[in-house]
Amino acid sequence: MDANDTQTDAGRSRHLTRLPREGFLGGVAAGVAEYLDIDVAIARLAFVALSFFAGIAIPLYIAGWLLIPEEGTDIAIADEILQHARLR
Repeated sequence: MDANDTQTDAGRSRHLTRLPREGFLGGVAAGVAEYLDIDVAIARLAFVALSFFAGIAIPLYIAGWLLIPEEGTDIAIADEILQHARLR
């Protein structure tokens, strides 16, 4: 099982994805909230709180934006960048 997969009660797997149409900046917090089954406001507050503690939220959010694929795709932005670099 992939690290991004979790078994739901119905036996289906779910994946961590970004939800840009539901978010402010790339949909990372919205995707994390959906994956953890919490309110998006809680996820956003967690990112804000983490930003006050050593600024860790900014690198985490950027990493999430680069590494978590957008809803409806299986490829992350970082994968696209690497594939484009390989084609050169």
